[in-house]
Amino acid sequence: MTTIILLRHGQALNNTKRILAGRSDGINLTSEGINQAKNIAEFIKPLNISTIYSSPIKRAQNTAEIVANHNSIDYCIDDRLIELEMGKFTGMRYEKLFSEHGNVFLKFYEGDPEIRHYGVETFSEVKDRISNIVNFVSHKHSNQKILLVTHMDPIKAMISNIVDITPHSLFELVVANASLTIINNNHNKLSLLAVNLMNMDRFQQNFI
Repeated sequence: MTTIILLRHGQALNNTKRILAGRSDGINLTSEGINQAKNIAEFIKPLNISTIYSSPIKRAQNTAEIVANHNSIDYCIDDRLIELEMGKFTGMRYEKLFSEHGNVFLKFYEGDPEIRHYGVETFSEVKDRISNIVNFVSHKHSNQKILLVTHMDPIKAMISNIVDITPHSLFELVVANASLTIINNNHNKLSLLAVNLMNMDRFQQNFI
């Protein structure tokens, strides 16, 4: 059995400014995000992670580097963990997005073809690529614990690959910065063990 641990990157500037960063690079972790990454790096030590894969986006790489250094292991980049492509919405503030285009995220989770018009990656595409890397690491690192550092929507996509969850519930689901989502792969049978796993001090805070 292989355990796959998905880690959302620590808080970044786009999170505090409520901007849709998409695949824009060069967006750093905040000081709080760095602390979150350090805390989760310490939190996962008992799990004995053997390998770390990271999204190529800087905020994810920064998180992966902190976790890797704290656990004395290396990390490598895998494009399948990249952030959602937001197309023409990249760089837009959430408030402007919702006021001008409605609930784009709900349309995204529903598979509404309208979002294609704006160059947004489809939810089915995200589900396919995250499922692909989960299957890949499950076979390459059989019976090990693997950490995948990624972003909120790839994590939501993987959750929806395992459990039957409505688009509205996906929209309402918050995957906290620097939180863990844990999956077991037992002979290609996936089970969801945890969502938003973190130390209790952070869990009791407003982690959005």
